[in-house]
Amino acid sequence: MRTNKASIEAFTENEPEQNSYGLVGTIILIVSLICIACTLPISLFICLKVVQEYERAVIFRLGRLVDGGAKGPGLFFIVPCVDSYTVVDLRTITFDVPPQEVLTKDSVTVSVDAVVYYRIWLPTIAIANVQDYGKSTRLLAAATLRNILGTKTLADILSERENISTGVRKLLESATKSWGVQVERVEIKDVRLPANLQRSMAAEAEAGREAKAKIVAAEGEQKASFALRNASQILDSDPTALQLRYLQTLTNNAAERDSTILFPIPINMFENFGHPLIDFDKI
Repeated sequence: MRTNKASIEAFTENEPEQNSYGLVGTIILIVSLICIACTLPISLFICLKVVQEYERAVIFRLGRLVDGGAKGPGLFFIVPCVDSYTVVDLRTITFDVPPQEVLTKDSVTVSVDAVVYYRIWLPTIAIANVQDYGKSTRLLAAATLRNILGTKTLADILSERENISTGVRKLLESATKSWGVQVERVEIKDVRLPANLQRSMAAEAEAGREAKAKIVAAEGEQKASFALRNASQILDSDPTALQLRYLQTLTNNAAERDSTILFPIPINMFENFGHPLIDFDKI
């Protein structure tokens, strides 16, 4: 904010001199006003200008900034042959930062492009302090992006895009305030890697997925073995449960294949109902 105040004071402290155009300048101004008065109302079509709600007009009279700063929105008055003006758009402007070839901290070459959103916050400073605020902002954005990415590793660039965008925006904002430009947002669009590095990263990722799959399969087999062990213990302790499991297996097979299965009924299944059907001792 110190830079902003200094820039504004640079205009305001010279206000008393802005009205003194010198003898020749004053004569030219008076002659121009007389010509306007003599050619009324036709001269109004030349002297009256209009700017939109989102625009401001910065007027210079005989090379000096007119009092009151930027004019608009609406009608404003200029003196032909004496005044020159520039219309500034206050809406948010967007531009793409061309892909930047950057050597990262871990010696990897990557290509990174970004998009920058900015707007003019003080039209007078934007016209008087910098020759082309748009071109200057674009060049500064490209240089700032390269400088910041050069201090990051490849892993940081891939995982910390938001932090990098915030850092670029803060550096741009601090530098462009003195130009009357406010950087609102910076976004990294794409990070392109060399083809051989992409293959290496893909192979590494695939190996990691295979290792993870093997670990999951091993854990599943371990849990299955524990479950089978518990089931075998239950079936061994209760013969009836073993017989019921046997019957359930036969029922499932018959339902799936639509077939009839003949199987011998174990004699010991009827021990719980009393005496066995056949007394083998009397045979």
